[in-house]
Amino acid sequence: MPRLRRRISGQLALARGRVGVLRDAVDVVATFANFASCITEVLSAGSKNALPPHATVHRDSRVDDLLSTLGGVIFATAHTAGWEGLGALLARDHTKPVMIVMQRERDDGAREVQDAMREAGGGVQILHVGSDPLASLPLVRHLRQGGVVAVQIDRLPSGMAGRSVRLLGQSGAIPEGPLRLAQLTGAPIIPVFSARTGHRRYEVYVDEPVVVARRAEPSEVDAAAQRLADSLGKFLTAHPTHWFAFND
Repeated sequence: MPRLRRRISGQLALARGRVGVLRDAVDVVATFANFASCITEVLSAGSKNALPPHATVHRDSRVDDLLSTLGGVIFATAHTAGWEGLGALLARDHTKPVMIVMQRERDDGAREVQDAMREAGGGVQILHVGSDPLASLPLVRHLRQGGVVAVQIDRLPSGMAGRSVRLLGQSGAIPEGPLRLAQLTGAPIIPVFSARTGHRRYEVYVDEPVVVARRAEPSEVDAAAQRLADSLGKFLTAHPTHWFAFND
């Protein structure tokens, strides 16, 4: 897979800087190995032999305070190790239902299998969205009922509205959807990213909440978007081989 290896090598260079050929090859292999391990654990979820994941969560008391309220919360996450289960791990102590927003898989059979495993293992609900603006209505309802919505911000699919940011020293964009949801519902956005440290063992990093006022000016929305990008960049710099953004 030369094209994919080159892509991962480029991502690694952005996240941790350029290194020698040998170190780069090792990091590319480590990225694929981490991804394969995470997928294996997702697909084994719900089986009689599957162990519950163990997570060490790094957060401050403000996050627990937000999760303890009756209001909804948005998790801004990314294609990182164990992202499917981290929302449920954080929310389960507060009995908040978690809805994960994902793009629809091109293969319906693969989508059904993966969704079933994610829901079985993490106690989450999966919602697939595309370009249909009405697809956001269940998210608004879920947040207003006090639930958690988890949205990945490290990939901007074609046709989806985005917000320009600086990420890892480069010009980029993150999806505008989480910011608009926050404006519409008043839900704070909490950056949450995770790294795999062993078999079903994860380190979860929770950054400071980002609040977008209902009447926020465009410049304020831009500033909130940049704060999310900064949180993501900080995590990727520390854990470059746990970033699985394989697609454009």
